[in-house]
Amino acid sequence: MAAAALSRLREGNALDITLIESEEIGTVGVGEATIPPFVEFNQLLEIDEREMMAATQASFKLGIQFVNWGKQGDSYIHPFGNYGLPINGVGFHQHWRRARVEGDRRPIQAFNLETMAAYFGKFARTPDYNRSGDYPPVNYAYHIDATRYARFLRGYAEKRGVVRSEGKVVDVTLDGESGFVTSVTKADGSVIEGDLFIDCSGFRGLLIEQALETGYEDWRHLLPCDRAVALPCQREDGSPPPPFTRATAHSAGWQWCVPLQHRNGNGHVYCSQFMSDDEAHDILVNNLAGKPQADPNFLRFVTGRRKKFWNRNVVALGLAAGFMEPLESTSIHLINTGVNKLIALLSLQGITQAQEDAFNRFTTKEYVRIRDFLVLHYNATARDDSEFWNYVRTMDVPDSLTEKVALFRLNGQIFREEDELFTETSWAAVMMGQGIAMEGHNPMADRISSPDLKTELDGIERSVRHVVDRMPGHHDYLKRYCPAPAA
Repeated sequence: MAAAALSRLREGNALDITLIESEEIGTVGVGEATIPPFVEFNQLLEIDEREMMAATQASFKLGIQFVNWGKQGDSYIHPFGNYGLPINGVGFHQHWRRARVEGDRRPIQAFNLETMAAYFGKFARTPDYNRSGDYPPVNYAYHIDATRYARFLRGYAEKRGVVRSEGKVVDVTLDGESGFVTSVTKADGSVIEGDLFIDCSGFRGLLIEQALETGYEDWRHLLPCDRAVALPCQREDGSPPPPFTRATAHSAGWQWCVPLQHRNGNGHVYCSQFMSDDEAHDILVNNLAGKPQADPNFLRFVTGRRKKFWNRNVVALGLAAGFMEPLESTSIHLINTGVNKLIALLSLQGITQAQEDAFNRFTTKEYVRIRDFLVLHYNATARDDSEFWNYVRTMDVPDSLTEKVALFRLNGQIFREEDELFTETSWAAVMMGQGIAMEGHNPMADRISSPDLKTELDGIERSVRHVVDRMPGHHDYLKRYCPAPAA
């Protein structure tokens, strides 16, 4: 992703980009779920959506279904689009709560296009049905085969002048005065010099940590899961791929299911303090849609972040920068935004302290706000059926999250701070989906008369129903729009 995006800078600039990569180092590659900004990343690179989706055996994603999180047996969808529309400048969920007090029993999900389409297994892109602009847009992302996507971007980057150098890095040379990385040495003895180095070496952090000793902030007290086992499987029941990711909570963690066109990507994220590797593997295998297609891949991680993401002339991306479990599909997103910030701050005239400081400040804020949102999923629960759930339900959480929950419970208020990733609907969906109820609503929602409010709600629900009724099935849409040869 970094090489592909930076390759666009070569147009009109005397710039050399070398990507060092080893075929000997494997990747997880069991299917990856994304979120809507990833669509924009591909558009920025002027990548043809149909071509990319066919090459990566991708399907569409409208949101994430959470099963067994608030209580065992519960289920809700965190959708990509908004609930309804603001009315008189007041958030829709405020008006919905007022209508509910007055006797309207319609669930808030009925006013969200992505949720209703997901429930019925439907999909269409906005241009397919909304030429008049009278209907709500469809907000979507993808489920992709991450290994195939990396291969796709390799072709993209090499066509634009990126040089790929095969081999492992075995040594790093630092400047004696500045502490900058001046070169890396590969196993074959070749030396590659550079002005700026991007560390994409995963948890090991070859440059950012092993060479520069940047330090790591451990968040396991808030996000205690520290293991995962992953493996792909067939869909033997012949069912079509649903247009959403599923996250099912178990006794000491949760299981993901990412439906591609040809198979499912699966994994079980768990806490080793409360569950063994064998038990985690058995739970995963016993909850698959078909036979495993590979050996299990066991992963160990420490949730948290580097104390600096940009240190001297090294910028860390992906797992080298930090890790928060993929509960809300933010792993690729953090790579995406890291690349975006790097390009926005980059100067071909050299590296300044102001660039480093700004990158670190913006990225730290982003990590902290995503962390709080993930912690909400664990802490807002009534589950008391295991030691794990008793721990996360009663643990101390950041004051920023405590305040957010308290304000929502009081009158449904949600403040989206600066360029925070998760929207008002995102916070409302998880809080209401996991049992945090609004005890009141913003009094500004009372300014509209009850008959007019009903008319507004009826119109929104009617628009959602109209679009969903006319959408094709997700599988049919994929076959027509971007069929993958192997699917």
